[in-house]
Amino acid sequence: MTLAPHTTLRLGGPAAREVTVTDENALVHAVAEADDAGEPLLLLGGGSNVVIADEGFPGLVVLIRTTGIERVEGGGKVVLTVAAGEDWDGFVARVVADGLAGVEALSGIPGSVGATPIQNVGAYGQDVAETIVRVRAYDRHERAVVALDAADCGFGYRHSRFKDEPGRFVVLDVSFALDRGGLSRPLRYVELTRALDVPIGGAAPLADVRAAVLRLRAAKGMVLDAADHDTWSAGSFFTNPILDPEDFAALDARVLEQLGPDARLPRYPEPDGRLKTSAAWLIERAGFAKGHPGRGPATISAKHTLALTNRGDATTADLVALAREVAAGVRAAYGVALVPEPVFVGHDWDPDDDGG
Repeated sequence: MTLAPHTTLRLGGPAAREVTVTDENALVHAVAEADDAGEPLLLLGGGSNVVIADEGFPGLVVLIRTTGIERVEGGGKVVLTVAAGEDWDGFVARVVADGLAGVEALSGIPGSVGATPIQNVGAYGQDVAETIVRVRAYDRHERAVVALDAADCGFGYRHSRFKDEPGRFVVLDVSFALDRGGLSRPLRYVELTRALDVPIGGAAPLADVRAAVLRLRAAKGMVLDAADHDTWSAGSFFTNPILDPEDFAALDARVLEQLGPDARLPRYPEPDGRLKTSAAWLIERAGFAKGHPGRGPATISAKHTLALTNRGDATTADLVALAREVAAGVRAAYGVALVPEPVFVGHDWDPDDDGG
């Protein structure tokens, strides 16, 4: 059986071997057994952030379906420890209904809880690093279960220690410290504050924030819907570039030269002095509109420029060829190297390879 049904892209060939685990002991045992045998290992939760090769995976695929949420109260916070296999949006819906704030703007994101610290998942002005206090994981190097405080996780923009040391840690559960009360944390994302008619830094009822985020995401094809091929994606395929001031100034000058004095390159200051800009803005102005056709039935989403989609019978090769085309176009137009957000399995990301 192919791995395609286990991914939101509906892409990927077969696994040599596959096992489903529903508790922590079974998960650790499966990983340790594969390591002892020297067998290649792939962990799959919700499958929302992977691009699996058409050839599949030549080893053991572990489908993580662990469940369970534990609650501890104290110090003005509610700490929820959530098993890695829990559905992320189901968890968000539950805490919003319980009147707990801290992840409400992360509604509608597909995938499992265990994947969120790896990417430091974020959207609409929030990311999980703001609320994570601990990640328990199986350390494959030390062959032991370890507890990593937030400071040990190396969180950054769509980044973490887990990405720096790929394959080392198997997330078992994640602990989130959330606020009591029915109002959201301060809202910082302009599109969301406009939708809620509140000022930047203001708050809104949790249920209203969740509903607004779901509407905004659905309009961009970012809420899973089996009948809508715009949602057959890995979400935002490229991260937003973060540039040193000198590189940003050079890009800004290039944009003005090409697009004229009225062009305004998006800019978002980072705490370290660098500047973040919009990958979607660059992609669109490099000539790739919504719905841009790729090779075969893989296209840019008709709803959002950052999503690359499977229109029903695409192959991974089709999708990767489209990704290379987009990245090469942005680099040629603006000299910016786009970095993919999803993990490539069974093949490497090489924007210079034309796939031929």
